[in-house]
Amino acid sequence: MVLLYFEQSDGYQKTGCYNLCSGFIQTNNKYAIGGSLSPTSKTDGTQQELTILIWKDNAGGGDWWMQLNGETIGYWPSSLFTHLRNSASVIQWGGETINTRSQGRHTTTQMGSGQFPKLWYRKASYIRKIETVDQSNALRTAEASTFHEENCYDILTNITTDSFWGTHFFYGGPGRNPNCP
Repeated sequence: MVLLYFEQSDGYQKTGCYNLCSGFIQTNNKYAIGGSLSPTSKTDGTQQELTILIWKDNAGGGDWWMQLNGETIGYWPSSLFTHLRNSASVIQWGGETINTRSQGRHTTTQMGSGQFPKLWYRKASYIRKIETVDQSNALRTAEASTFHEENCYDILTNITTDSFWGTHFFYGGPGRNPNCP
């Protein structure tokens, strides 16, 4: 499992980079941004989870803070942003691979556990209890929309009032396979 983020500050026009870009200020070195995390989940075994919270500190200058498993690990100064200066209009969760189609073929890079989401809990990767914070600082159920290449990777979404799952999705896949050349 790797903790990474993609940062860009101009509405996807010219900027963008992964992990410790010029703007994120890490205040706690317990977790390495871009580094691997352990332990990891085991197929049909113990599942490991991370709790991530990102919020805008309206009282303290408008910086965007990140908390991992209850510990604040750093922030993005408000001065970095044009589009996030007041609020976020889009929030994305999920898995990602880079596919350069080397030799005209799809990458063999797996997403998540490498299992398709139809195999569900204890096999496929998942993100659960997805919520956003509105302008009055209240938690709201997130809306779901998806993009996927179902023969290479897939996603199953669900919005429920179940207190364990909440809004959630299972995602992943093996990458190149007989149905994904």
